[in-house]
Amino acid sequence: MDLDLAQVRAFTVTAERLHFGQAAAELFLTQQALSKRVARLEDALGRKLFERTGHGVELTAAGRRFLEPARELVRAGEAAVAAARLDERPLRIGVWGHLFAPMRTLRTLVDREPGLAIELGPRPGFTEAMAGLRSGEIDFGLGRTHALDEPWPPAVTRRLVRLEPVKAVMSRENPLAGVDVLSPADLRAGRMWFPAPAGRVGFLAAFAAHFAVPADFAGINLGLDPFFGYLHDHPEHFSLICADVEVPPAADLHEAALAGPVPLYAWHAVWRTHERHAVLPQLLAAFAAAARDEGWLDHDPQRHWLPEEDMPSA
Repeated sequence: MDLDLAQVRAFTVTAERLHFGQAAAELFLTQQALSKRVARLEDALGRKLFERTGHGVELTAAGRRFLEPARELVRAGEAAVAAARLDERPLRIGVWGHLFAPMRTLRTLVDREPGLAIELGPRPGFTEAMAGLRSGEIDFGLGRTHALDEPWPPAVTRRLVRLEPVKAVMSRENPLAGVDVLSPADLRAGRMWFPAPAGRVGFLAAFAAHFAVPADFAGINLGLDPFFGYLHDHPEHFSLICADVEVPPAADLHEAALAGPVPLYAWHAVWRTHERHAVLPQLLAAFAAAARDEGWLDHDPQRHWLPEEDMPSA
């Protein structure tokens, strides 16, 4: 019998969730498409794998017997694909959160490990990066992950790799532009702006809610130059970006450090849990070395603030 790996993966994820809706979301499928894959697998095996109950779904006896070998089959398939591709291409990295300049972090790693065989490409956001991991279009992602309405998918590993201070940027005509250091509470006298819906900028939305800072999330993200140009032309607004992002002198903007507490922007790395690309261990080791040498994961709750979902694990 020739088993379809996509169908087997659909079964294993559903068996782990015991919920078709959650499994479909993890696999980036509709529930209808997921149900069809499971039904075709059951037809091929000649056995029912799930029993629908009033409370959801449960594995049948055949489903319980099939689960662990099915997991092994999925792992073997992923390992086979990784082995076949190993010598043919670099590790493909997708990045998002472009106004916070994720390339700076990767440039630091490449400077530390110049032999890293990586290939970079932008992703519109976290959801698109997760879809790229699932489809195999990318092998690794770097950006801020969002809160999920369900447990983190076991097929994807997530790791906090950097906590970066942010600063306020604004027109020199902004009423807040008279000082070089502001507290988050000071920002309540202004109005924060960012060119994206609040749902795509979880850090800024959480910051605004926590410190009661008025905020407008509107507009289109066209890159740093239009971003700086908007702030220059709209002195009623300020925005937040990572402290190391360079503001060109031609932008003619005021920059203010934040303190009391210092907000930290969290960068996460995500990759397929069973990824076997040879460059992955080198890249993770480079992240760990940079965190150790440059304090990328330093966090003091008395001096820093970041959203609860970004808190480092104890």
